[in-house]
Amino acid sequence: MTLKKLLKPLIPNSILEFYRKHFIYVGIEKYAFDKKLDVKKDIRQKYQYQGELLDIFVENKGNIVHKWHHYIPLYDRYFSPYRGQKIKFLEIGVSKGGSLQLWRKYFGDNAIIFGIDINPECEKYNGLAGQVRIGSQVDKAFLNGVIEEMGGIDIVLDDGSHQMEHVCETLKHLFPLLNNGGLYMIEDLHTSYWKSYGGKYGSKKNFFKLAMDLVNDMHFWYHNKKRKYPFISSACSGIHIHDSITVLEKNAVHRPSHSEIA
Repeated sequence: MTLKKLLKPLIPNSILEFYRKHFIYVGIEKYAFDKKLDVKKDIRQKYQYQGELLDIFVENKGNIVHKWHHYIPLYDRYFSPYRGQKIKFLEIGVSKGGSLQLWRKYFGDNAIIFGIDINPECEKYNGLAGQVRIGSQVDKAFLNGVIEEMGGIDIVLDDGSHQMEHVCETLKHLFPLLNNGGLYMIEDLHTSYWKSYGGKYGSKKNFFKLAMDLVNDMHFWYHNKKRKYPFISSACSGIHIHDSITVLEKNAVHRPSHSEIA
């Protein structure tokens, strides 16, 4: 019997629906780390990672920040070259505000950090570690206004609704607006396999179907098929897929060439 069926007699449908749509905890509670164990030790031993971001994460005393353990070394792998610079960082999904605090400590005072969320309750975090704006991640006019306010954008971290339609539409709109040398990271993509988030194994709506189309687009030099997303792939120099995280790099893309040198 599903959690929803068990709770249905006790909780109104409106609350159940809100829980289903806005929290990923349904379906992941079995992966929760034992609170009696050492988080830092777990990450160090499993992923051989001891970077400063680990200390920032485990020593957090501010607002709640909720992260899968294997995300921490991945964040550092891709974001570390931008530390200390006046980068423009946008996080989609503010939640309880702790993530913005983590990024402020990690990137430093020079970074321009914005977070967006559809929940008006998140406005209370505005100005604490970055700027918070309330709106939908699929509202193009809203997104354009935020990016204009930021003065451009170097990194996008999509930790928003995790709905397949939203994830894909936001990527299509924001990636072309990234500065060259920028990164677009999408996390919690295990939802691609969950029907409640618009995904499913083998479904055309599964995010990884779009990702595979982009891989094919990147290799258009070698096949005679038309590119499906040239507004992304024409400036996407790399796609990295990890457990639940996909990273797209934005750089100039050149026609490949080779040489024989002796």
